[in-house]
Amino acid sequence: MSVTTPSRFSVFLERNEQFAATDAKRRIPEIPFLPLQQLYVITCIDPRVEPAGILGARLGEAIVARNIGGRVTSSVIKDLAWVYHLHETKAPDADWFEVAIIHHNDCGSALFADDELRHGFAARGGYDDRTARDLAVLDPAATVRADVDRLRAAPELASGRHRLVIGGYSYDLDSGRITTVVSPA
Repeated sequence: MSVTTPSRFSVFLERNEQFAATDAKRRIPEIPFLPLQQLYVITCIDPRVEPAGILGARLGEAIVARNIGGRVTSSVIKDLAWVYHLHETKAPDADWFEVAIIHHNDCGSALFADDELRHGFAARGGYDDRTARDLAVLDPAATVRADVDRLRAAPELASGRHRLVIGGYSYDLDSGRITTVVSPA
């Protein structure tokens, strides 16, 4: 006889039933990957930085890419390049598409600055040491500036037909406020 472990996901399945009973699922974009607000948010996986909670983002309004630290990686650039390409080809009359990069204080990625932890993770087959060190968000304003610069310089996003607006922001866990670090341009 097997013992069933209770699932932490069951509460979310119950919430999904409540959601499915509403008409919210009908207020979504017609074209996949083209959010209603033409917004692509890049932020951290930290559960304290949930975009629906801190931004009030609703279903279908924005694409949200989350990774450790909310950093702009080559994978993030490739995903965004695909979405931007769809935007250019499937919504040619739209005048611009915006990207918001959000880093936050007290980010767990700062633990990558701990040499012992980082070396141990690299030894397990995680990120190589340099990549892990570069992911650390110690100063959200500084790292968000670097990531905005990286995204603005990405050749995969170069296009003459549409404008890609990119801004950088810092979220303060204590106050709950988001501050503009790099104005959208």
